[in-house]
Amino acid sequence: MSDAEFPQVTTRAGAVRGRREGDLTVFRGVPYARPPVGEARFMAPRPVEHWDGVREAFAFGPPPPQEPLDPGAAPAVGPPAGDDWLTVNVWTPDADPAARRPVMVWIYGGAYKFGSSDDPAYDASRLARDGELVVVTLNYRVGIEGFLRIEGAPANRGLLDQIAALEWVRENITAFGGDPDQVTVFGESAGAGSIAGLMAMPRARGLFRRAIAQSVPGTFFSDALAADIAETLADGIGLRPTVADLSTVDPRELPDAGAALGVRMREYAHRWGAVAYTPTPFSPVVDGDVLPTTPWEALASGAARDVELVVGHNQDEFRLFLLLGGLLGRVDEGMASLTLGLFGPTPDAEKAYRAAFPDASAEYLFELVQSDWLFRMPSLHLAEAQVAGGGRAHMYELTWNAPANGGALGACHGLDVPLTFGVYGGLGDMLIGPTPPPETEALSARFRSAWTAFAATGAPGWPAYDTQRRLVQLLDTEPTVAAYPEEASRRLWERHTFAPLPLVNR
Repeated sequence: MSDAEFPQVTTRAGAVRGRREGDLTVFRGVPYARPPVGEARFMAPRPVEHWDGVREAFAFGPPPPQEPLDPGAAPAVGPPAGDDWLTVNVWTPDADPAARRPVMVWIYGGAYKFGSSDDPAYDASRLARDGELVVVTLNYRVGIEGFLRIEGAPANRGLLDQIAALEWVRENITAFGGDPDQVTVFGESAGAGSIAGLMAMPRARGLFRRAIAQSVPGTFFSDALAADIAETLADGIGLRPTVADLSTVDPRELPDAGAALGVRMREYAHRWGAVAYTPTPFSPVVDGDVLPTTPWEALASGAARDVELVVGHNQDEFRLFLLLGGLLGRVDEGMASLTLGLFGPTPDAEKAYRAAFPDASAEYLFELVQSDWLFRMPSLHLAEAQVAGGGRAHMYELTWNAPANGGALGACHGLDVPLTFGVYGGLGDMLIGPTPPPETEALSARFRSAWTAFAATGAPGWPAYDTQRRLVQLLDTEPTVAAYPEEASRRLWERHTFAPLPLVNR
């Protein structure tokens, strides 16, 4: 093997060999921590063991155990086997330690229960090439392995995995041509929620300089709620929520217990409140140790004032879930009324929403309040908390309508992912269609340009957010800078505090 075609890099744990792919070199499946199995199961990630010789880094590592995204669909190709779930992948223009290029580290979403870095939607070739920078993607534990509150195990193991991966970046990325002092984390949905959590975590301090949080979920659990969910899940398979009990179940079989709970969560609405109506029983836990407070409280107190932030959301976030739940065109006034009362920010939320949006249909109100509760207002409040704490934030809203389904999905949740990577298969195919219209590529180029410019300079190309002018970037076929457009929702939520979600009733 020639060094030109298969470049070699030496990490602190050993040498790895990547592959030249066009004008980039790609290293896949490089371990950043030991496999979290056996005695290490449900524990914080442990440093990877040193290896001799040269390890080939040609293939993605196996995804962490998780329930299937579509239980009825068999995968065309089975996932890689093995327990080495905790791996990173690196795209670099030049694996030269002298290059010192900016580094972007992607954290995937998936409701804290799905996801892996081998998803073709996260191919970072275009980002690395267009921005002339280094891009890293990583695997972290999801679902029960990563986020269930288990007795005898640290909380938020998925977040601890992300910290371990960022520590790997700090220690090794120079050898791949990156600058460890110029690291930007970026992620969407649960990935954005993870980034918000990292900004609040003392253990993550100093590991990244900038952050891009795309559609931040507002769901952070109290310890009491997380413990009750764990007890209910474990009881469903006749076990206790302890390391000793849950370790008796194979990691690849345990996700079935999460899936079983997922289909009957509404039975627990009297205990879990709004969480029972969400698609997942997993979220970061404000445990007072790993995650001391919510991101909004931490940022407002100045915990991340040294981190430059881009944060935003899509205009029609929840419409994707209407489609996936078969509810498009089927929401009636009763459903709207129940939902406004459940997710709204005040006891009179239904009256307030109907007054603020007097011409809105039942379906639009049903969608709107869930978009606001789950993604839009948490994202806006994160920007405002960062500013309140003395930091800088740049805010955006994606307003471009997804062309698939006759445009019925609007600017729905997840639409920003194919635009960020310039990869239109998979999720992009569902939202954009098999033949992306020309404006898709133009808008994607603007995304990549803004994101990579921010990673390199801290300036995405529009003014910082403040609470006087409230200027945001509207991302559309003709991007503009304007006052935050969701003013009616902002006013409804301006006195709301995104606190840890409580256990309503035991």
